[in-house]
Amino acid sequence: MEKIIDENKQGESLNLKSKDGNTRKLFIESYGCQMNFSDSEIVASILSKEGFNTTKELEEADLVLVNTCSIRDKAEQTVRKRLEKYNAVKKDKNPKMKIGVLGCMAERLKSKFLEEEKMVDLVVGPDAYKDLPNLISEVDDGRNAINVILSKEETYGDVAPVRLNSNGVTAFVSITRGCDNMCTFCVVPFTRGRERSREPQSIIEEINDLANKGFKEVTLLGQNVDSYLWYGGGLKKDFKKATEMQKATAVNFSMLLDMCAKAQPKMRFRFSTSNPQDMTLDVIETMAKHRNICKYIHLPVQSGSNRILKEMNRLHTREEYMELIDNIRRIIPEVAISQDMIAGFPTETEEEHQDTLSLMEYVKYDFGFMFAYSERPGTLAGRRMEDDIPADVKQRRLNEIQALQRKHSHYNTQKQVGQTQEVLIEKSSKKSDAHWSGRNTQNTVVVFPKEHYKVGDFVNVKITDCTSATLIGEAVGYSDNN
Repeated sequence: MEKIIDENKQGESLNLKSKDGNTRKLFIESYGCQMNFSDSEIVASILSKEGFNTTKELEEADLVLVNTCSIRDKAEQTVRKRLEKYNAVKKDKNPKMKIGVLGCMAERLKSKFLEEEKMVDLVVGPDAYKDLPNLISEVDDGRNAINVILSKEETYGDVAPVRLNSNGVTAFVSITRGCDNMCTFCVVPFTRGRERSREPQSIIEEINDLANKGFKEVTLLGQNVDSYLWYGGGLKKDFKKATEMQKATAVNFSMLLDMCAKAQPKMRFRFSTSNPQDMTLDVIETMAKHRNICKYIHLPVQSGSNRILKEMNRLHTREEYMELIDNIRRIIPEVAISQDMIAGFPTETEEEHQDTLSLMEYVKYDFGFMFAYSERPGTLAGRRMEDDIPADVKQRRLNEIQALQRKHSHYNTQKQVGQTQEVLIEKSSKKSDAHWSGRNTQNTVVVFPKEHYKVGDFVNVKITDCTSATLIGEAVGYSDNN
C-alpha cells in the first residue's frame, strides 16, 4: 500500500509513435502504482527493438500484455476479468494472439495462470523484462514461457524508457527496485525482491536526456526512495560487507537529490515513496537548500496506534513519526505532507482507530490515500492474522478517516488563497477547455484561464479561490524559471 495508485490511470493502454519497419502489434495495459506504469515504458522500449509497435486496438494485437499489481484484491479481480476478455477476443477474432502477464501478480500467481487456469502464454516477473525477447521466441514456437526469477542486480539502468502517453512535461525516473521493509500487510518484498539501487550516473544521464527533450519535472521513483544507496552495485542489505573505499564513496538519497537538483537547475524534482523509518533530516535539508526540489513529501504512516504499527511491522512509533513531522516543518515551514492510511487492520480496536484520527488532527495532512484493510495472500498478515474486523466497521472507520482528510485538505487549500504561486502547466483542465491545469510546489492542482500561456510554461498564479482539492487563480506572468 506504500505506493500511490492513481484510479484515473488504471487499465490505461499505452500508445506510442510507430517505428518504421516494425510489423508486429503490442497491446499493453497497466494496473497498480506508478512503478508499474514506469515498468511498462521499459517493456515497450525493449519490444520496440524486437519489431513491435503499440496499438490501442485489442483485436489487432499479436501480443497482449497486462502489467499487474498485487497490492489490493480489487486490482487482482480486475486483471482476471481483463484476461477473460483477452481470451474471448483470441477465441472469436484473433486465434494467433499471444497473452502475457507482467509484474507483481505474475510473480505471485505464476503456476495458477499458466498451468491451472491456462489463461496466458507468458508470465514475466518484474526483474525479467530483458528476457522478453527470448520468452516471446519460446511462445512463437508454441511453448508456454515463464521467468519470475527475482534479481539481486537488475535495475534497468541501461534501458532508456519510451515515454508513453506522456504530456511531454513530467516524467518518472526509477532509482531503486525492491524493498527490505517487511510490512506485514504488503506483498512487495515477495514480488519485487530485495532492495537495490541504480547507478547514480545513469540516473543523471536519463534526467539530462529528459531535459534535452523538453521535460520540466521529474519524479524520482522507488518502493522506498529514502533507502537509496549506491556503493558499486549489489543489495542494500549487503552494504555492511562493502570495502572501506566503497563505503567512503557511497551515494545516499540526500546526495543523489543534490546531484539531480544541480544537474538541471531549471527542472523541478519530486520523489515517492518515502518511509518514516528511513527518512533522514539530511534529505529535508537538501530539499530546503534547492528551490527546484518541490516542497512536498508523501510520508505513509498507516496507523496512529503504536500497537497496530508494531503488528504492521512498521519500524517506528507514533511519537517518532510526530517528531519527524515537527522537524520537517521546522526546516521547511511551507511543506505539504500526504499520507497512506489503513482502516480496520486485524485486531484494531475502536480506541486505536481514534488514535489514527488524533494523529491526523496533529499533522493535518494536505491529502491522503486511504483504504480499508484487504487481506493479501502471501503477506505475513495474510498468513498469521485473522481478518477479524467486520466489513461494515472497516467501512465506517474508513469513512471517518476520509471525512477528516477532506476537512484538513480544505483547511490547507484555504490557507493558500491570496498567495502567488509558481505553477507548471501540464494540461487542459478536466472541467473547462478555457483553463489550464498544473501543480504548485506542494503538489496541489491549480487551475487558471489559459490566456497566451502554453503547456510546459512555469507561470506565477495569484490564488483567488479553492475547493478541498484544487486551487483556482489567475496568471500574473511567467515565473523566472522558464
